[in-house]
Amino acid sequence: MSVPEHAIVVGGGIGGAVAAVALARRGARVTVLEAAAAFGDVGAGVTLSPNAMKGLADLGIAETVLRAGTAPTRQRVQHWQDGRTLVEITRTGQRERYGAPYVTVHRADLHAALVEAAERAGVDLRTGAAVAGVAGSTVVLRDGSRLAGDLIVGADGVRSAVRARFEEEAAHFTGHVAWRALVPVDPTLRPLADFSGLHIGPGRMVTRYPVRGGTLLNLVFFARQDGWTDEGWTIPADAAELRAVFANWAEGVEAMIAAAAAAPLFKWAINARAPLPGWIADGHTTLLGDAAHAMTPFLGQGAAMAIEDGVVLARAIAAAGTVAEGLERYVAARHARTSFVQAESNANADRLQAADSAVFGLDGLRNEETLGLFDYDCRTVAV
Repeated sequence: MSVPEHAIVVGGGIGGAVAAVALARRGARVTVLEAAAAFGDVGAGVTLSPNAMKGLADLGIAETVLRAGTAPTRQRVQHWQDGRTLVEITRTGQRERYGAPYVTVHRADLHAALVEAAERAGVDLRTGAAVAGVAGSTVVLRDGSRLAGDLIVGADGVRSAVRARFEEEAAHFTGHVAWRALVPVDPTLRPLADFSGLHIGPGRMVTRYPVRGGTLLNLVFFARQDGWTDEGWTIPADAAELRAVFANWAEGVEAMIAAAAAAPLFKWAINARAPLPGWIADGHTTLLGDAAHAMTPFLGQGAAMAIEDGVVLARAIAAAGTVAEGLERYVAARHARTSFVQAESNANADRLQAADSAVFGLDGLRNEETLGLFDYDCRTVAV
């Protein structure tokens, strides 16, 4: 069994926090370097399908997250013009079928549970610790300070400083932009919160799901749009632009836009990464989550992949005789799966935003469940 003397995790988001807790629970001394001034996460929702919840169960926080979130029993895909149901998806019995529930949760609630788990596990959590890069086995911070470790994990997102150790290519704009808002569920929105899902149309779509026990509705509006490529979670948006992009959509969409216009509304460009051939440098540095495989959000698997990465990485390191061997095992276990999900997420964007929405699902539904992604168990997959 190999336990790193000092594991440094760059980035304290979902994937970084999962990796830190999973490593610490297996005996490693772990330091997390987070660029932000405080640990926290943005006001947005996140989908945790059963494969993700199995990873949180490994950390001992799955039930905590379930209590903080919502377990939807049904979802639907609706036509953009008249709102008619194109496909209905049943979410009951997920725990019995896959070994874990399907949960939608406020991202801040998930992150709070992860930070608490990290503190219990003895992880050294450092904020205001922006990283400039990696030199050998040393992490170089922007303030000039250095920190050495025998395992370095880049979990610092789509614009990862650690990924620069692997390639110089920057993240690329995918052609999609998104607007997001979290809104209180009032009587007008209650039917939409109780029956979450998507409205799909040519080049555009709207997704919605409840969080915090159904008291808030997470809204995300997607459109293919050129000429605006700013990436970031907290860029204020113009509600008038959102109304114009989704003019003449179904009554339910109009209600969601009205609610979003009255709430803090944000816009961001969706950037992604092409798959790397591998994620190991110098036998001690690796990547996970968006730093390794940033993808479009059209399968709802970005957070799930990061959670799986963190647990499998810790298991692989613990099972190996050396850190280098552990990283080889980690990449062998994860690379093909994440590359597949990246490709299928891109393909799903084309399916959901096709010119003829009415034919969606007629040739067989191809989504995260039918692709078999929920069956995966990061706690037991071979490493």
